[in-house]
Amino acid sequence: MSQAASTVSEASPSNRFPLAVLLLGGAAIGGSPIFVRLSEVGPMATAFWRVALALIPIFIVSMLKKDAAPKPQSLFDYGMLILPGVMLSLDLAAWHLSITMTSVANATLLANLAPVFVTVIAFAFFKARVGRVFMLGLALALAGVVILKGGPAALANGELRGDGLAMIAAFFYACYILALGRLRSRFDTMRIMLWSTGSAAICIFPVAFLFEGNMLPVTIYGWSMVFGLAFISHAGGQVAITYALAYLPPAFSSLTLLLQPVVAAILAWALLNETIGTMQALGAAVVLAGIMVARASRVQA
Repeated sequence: MSQAASTVSEASPSNRFPLAVLLLGGAAIGGSPIFVRLSEVGPMATAFWRVALALIPIFIVSMLKKDAAPKPQSLFDYGMLILPGVMLSLDLAAWHLSITMTSVANATLLANLAPVFVTVIAFAFFKARVGRVFMLGLALALAGVVILKGGPAALANGELRGDGLAMIAAFFYACYILALGRLRSRFDTMRIMLWSTGSAAICIFPVAFLFEGNMLPVTIYGWSMVFGLAFISHAGGQVAITYALAYLPPAFSSLTLLLQPVVAAILAWALLNETIGTMQALGAAVVLAGIMVARASRVQA
């Protein structure tokens, strides 16, 4: 994956554009907690519609796109294309369930440990080189998320099983990001998204049906929430991230996704009238500072 192995600190136009796309993708996914909170159906059913409805624009773009990219040649290739979807379905199921078992602050905070898992797995299994400056940026960004969510004391409001599920969700999301990063060395963005999103929908549906039963929103407003989640957060956000992973290392890409709680806090202020206090503003600033520090490092994967 020669492009993905390029250093994050390069200032070439080919590096700036994927970084901008990655930031846009992180911002799009940052709106997902708002859609989930406003959804008329349960968290598992919402997770299903998130990926199932996202197949509509992904499939249309795939059909319109001139396909000159490599195609899967073996069962192993098809298995690798399905793997990110399986990891994503496990992530969504664990995270959405954790929201019902612990505080929302804990579920969001602990799920954002994904960059730590990405860095550890990339270093241990893929021999990624992680510098001290990047680790400083990672620590700063994580500290910013903790501040944003109310400080370490906020963890006391949670429940151990729910907190554990949120950490499991973080692990599976890390696996999802790493699987995408490996696939981008061989397949184009839309092929990866079509297979991974379809497999995620197939995996989530039986879980949602068994846990919640009621799968269908009953109003136009309810459908607009799941369509927004599918089209903006998944078809928009995940496609952008998948594209960027062809050019940026997974460790840095996962770190940039810590923008999600910052975006979620801003949207909650704008749409739900949730106040942003001094601590939230400080946390957001620290997250951004951590990402800027990591941006200056040389991280290879």
